[in-house]
Amino acid sequence: MKVYRVKDYDAMSRKAAAFLAAKMILKPNALLGLATGSTPAGTYKRLVEMYQAGELDFSGIRTVNLDEYRGILPDSPNSYYYFMKENLFSKVNILPENTYIPDGSNPDAQRVCREYEDTIERLGPIEVQLLGLGHDGHIAFNEPGDEFEDRTHCAWLNEQTIQANKRFFETGQDVPRQAYTMGIGTIMRARSILMLVSGREKAEILRQVLEGPVTPKVPGSILRFHPDVTVFADEAALGDGGR
Repeated sequence: MKVYRVKDYDAMSRKAAAFLAAKMILKPNALLGLATGSTPAGTYKRLVEMYQAGELDFSGIRTVNLDEYRGILPDSPNSYYYFMKENLFSKVNILPENTYIPDGSNPDAQRVCREYEDTIERLGPIEVQLLGLGHDGHIAFNEPGDEFEDRTHCAWLNEQTIQANKRFFETGQDVPRQAYTMGIGTIMRARSILMLVSGREKAEILRQVLEGPVTPKVPGSILRFHPDVTVFADEAALGDGGR
């Protein structure tokens, strides 16, 4: 695992965008695993700027997203489909048929998860999987538990995750309690992984991921077993000791 210390969120976003851009330039039809939320938003903004400057071409790129809330319509402003459209897809020349996100509007969890896993296997392998890190150590919506989930599945969100996501909804009751998510095994089968971590509130959990025991109680700790993981973390997330 390669850990790079950067000054702040903006520096992290610039480096992450450059990392992904290099993959795209070397492999114009790459399958990218994408994430949502405030952490990768700056990275997507920078990728859009690079595209607008004529530095990137998304026409052959294919994408699979980590997760989507269960019971939410794609056109809902709180859906991850909507997030990706607003932050990236509608602003570059990626083909809509080359973008894949779990169908949160379909209540048939078994079918959604099976079909999404089949899609990833058909398109894959994922060239690089972009990740954030949850306050409780979750990656995608793989919450702390007794075992590492292998494949795409329907996950119950724990209270800490629900509280962290409240800021995106009108009330806490509006936050979905379940999500369709890639499993730990699905993520670990990506050729390379890029994890972004920003903010002092992530310092302790990042320390556990990097230095603590590898355990499903801290799902992100499993990344230490992957042969090609790059971490960009800002000074606040790495703490005073840093790396």
